[in-house]
Amino acid sequence: MQAQLAAQLPAHPELVLVTDLDGTLLAGPSPWRRWLYRWLVRERHRIIHVFSTGRDLRSVARVLAAEPELGLAAPHLVISDVGCTVACGLSLELLPLAVDPIEARWRGLPERLLPQLALIPGVASQPVTADRRLAYDVDVEALDCSLLRELEAHGVDCLVSGGRYLDVLPAGVNKGSTLMALLAWLEVAPERVLTAGDSLNDLAMFETGLASVMMAASEPELVAQLPRLPATYQARAEGCQGIVEGLHHFGFTALLEGRPCDRPSGPSQSLAQELASGARGVR
Repeated sequence: MQAQLAAQLPAHPELVLVTDLDGTLLAGPSPWRRWLYRWLVRERHRIIHVFSTGRDLRSVARVLAAEPELGLAAPHLVISDVGCTVACGLSLELLPLAVDPIEARWRGLPERLLPQLALIPGVASQPVTADRRLAYDVDVEALDCSLLRELEAHGVDCLVSGGRYLDVLPAGVNKGSTLMALLAWLEVAPERVLTAGDSLNDLAMFETGLASVMMAASEPELVAQLPRLPATYQARAEGCQGIVEGLHHFGFTALLEGRPCDRPSGPSQSLAQELASGARGVR
């Protein structure tokens, strides 16, 4: 994999931090955002940072260009298009190892699906993007979800999230499936991974069973799934503050403090609660 990347991966990563963007890495009080972004830069030799987002790569590039004042740096890897695209975080060039199998599953589907999608009430007349998926704005009040189920017979999954987005994805492709394939190529132990998100398109990451942190202000439909997600912790804080809270909860305190971290020391509920009140972590 390293041969296909411009970003240098850590030889022995102590953490793979996988973060959604909107409502997660791009949210929270500015001091917490600034602290977390600088920490990620400082510990880049120990941490693999992965963006996992519903945005496309063009939108990811705009995010990176817009955030220099807070210190947000390019990640090592980007999972975009709700799992349908994988790219180098530094160059934003596609990673063929990961993308080619998804491309093969998507081939021919748009031609069959576009005419049917145009007839579904509540779905915008044109997709907003089409990189190995079809993405639409939707009116959930007018949307007939039974028609989406009929579409899935063609080999796709239909995902409504944020109360206004529809993604039509190759069947079985999502943020969770793409992340698990990526971790297999990276040969990273599952206990070294933490995911973070706030919307229904992050549910697939939480369903992997990896340690995960759900933001305080997550979609109600996502929060409703918590009882069946034993490895997912709901933070009391939002955005970057919630991510730091989750890192403490899952035993990554030493890494946050710049100390050796052979492996996570286990959940720390009291520290996580302290972080939620803003008592620790910002320097």
